[in-house]
Amino acid sequence: MAKFVYRMQSILDIKYKLEEQEKTAFGIASQRLQEENQKLQQLMLRRMEYEKRAGELAVGKIDVRAIHENKHAIDVMKTMIRDQITRVHVAEKNVELARNRLNAVMVERKAHEKLREKAFEEFQAELAAEEAKEIDQLVSFTYHDRAQQE
Repeated sequence: MAKFVYRMQSILDIKYKLEEQEKTAFGIASQRLQEENQKLQQLMLRRMEYEKRAGELAVGKIDVRAIHENKHAIDVMKTMIRDQITRVHVAEKNVELARNRLNAVMVERKAHEKLREKAFEEFQAELAAEEAKEIDQLVSFTYHDRAQQE
């Protein structure tokens, strides 16, 4: 029996490898986005703590220096949060780009898999036709052989 050999198997193998690389890149980008979001949440929590401390400093004995330092800390946290939000947006864009590249590679791989399936179906059809031809020849030979014996 004949063995199916796909002519473009090496290309399909490359497509599989590219897809794995893009999956890895997408995973790394997603991980980075998650890390940036966690940093943003931590900064927001720190800001809330400073604001809570500002409320506590305004009650009771007033320490102007502590209030001023706390206000400065809140301003610094606001700046850090704005910068972190920018980093989060960059990470989101990177995730989206990685997702688009992964989708493109998956589409290419699926197209090559369909080509491989079509080639395999053609191979099976050729094999079936060849077997039918051999059976016809065998039946014809047997019929012709019997006709000569009678």
